[in-house]
Amino acid sequence: MKTPFHHIFDTDSVGQTINPLPLNHLLRWANLEQIEPDTSSPKTLFLGIDIQQDFMDNGALGVPGAAQDVIRLGQFIYNNVEKISSIIVSLDTHEPAQIFHPYWWVDEDGNHPTPYTVIKPEDLTNGKWHAIIDPALSKHYVRQLEKVGKQLCIWPYHCINGTTGWALENQFSNLIHFMSVAANIPIQKICKGQHPLSEMYGIIRPEYSTHDNTNIELLEKIATFDKIVIAGEAKSHCVLESIKQICEYYYDKLDITRKIYVLTDCMSDIPGFEQQSQMAYKILVSKYKINLVKSTDNFL
Repeated sequence: MKTPFHHIFDTDSVGQTINPLPLNHLLRWANLEQIEPDTSSPKTLFLGIDIQQDFMDNGALGVPGAAQDVIRLGQFIYNNVEKISSIIVSLDTHEPAQIFHPYWWVDEDGNHPTPYTVIKPEDLTNGKWHAIIDPALSKHYVRQLEKVGKQLCIWPYHCINGTTGWALENQFSNLIHFMSVAANIPIQKICKGQHPLSEMYGIIRPEYSTHDNTNIELLEKIATFDKIVIAGEAKSHCVLESIKQICEYYYDKLDITRKIYVLTDCMSDIPGFEQQSQMAYKILVSKYKINLVKSTDNFL
């Protein structure tokens, strides 16, 4: 790699709305690189989950530690560019009028819930909350979540489609697009979470749907790689659920799930969910043999 890391990735600007490194300039340099892939390395996918502006520390749904996660991730990608065969990134993509946003719900006085309010089936039965859009379907959704041990959490408005908060984090975006040109690495971008009547933490399917919305095409593509490296935000929610959904689909194919490598130092929990997150990852390791690694480990 001829171009120094700091010419592509400005660590002081991670999570900021102003990008001091214009992508057009970077891609001109990228055209001069002509990086050759390491053909002796396993075919490796980097799967980046929701590495977006709104999930950075100071974002609308900020995850403490996210900026440092992105810096470590950026260094990992830069150091391993010859070994990465393909990049897939997800983009949480929402509108204000969705079931997990305050707009959807009101109490008897017409007040909307504050962020991080949990709405349970009994809250709908006793009139504590009611939906102003599709009340019957909304109640059905909350009840279905409870049946599978989940709850509806109201989040701050975040990742509203087309806003600066929805965009990929600037320096991460610079880096993967530079690498895509310099090393001819394909990038696939997946928008998730657009259905108004369901949360969609994982990249494979929504939390609940009356239809089978499983992304089989993506699952089959992921399975073609020798190693699947995963990082993103938040560790306790969208990253965790994405990994669970992949593992649950390939529950009887440990030869696939054991190819998953999770960069534990390139993702952080939403505060308050640390303990259950830790337990969930332990279960995934035990049941599906996924690998928890650090970005500085030698595993590629």
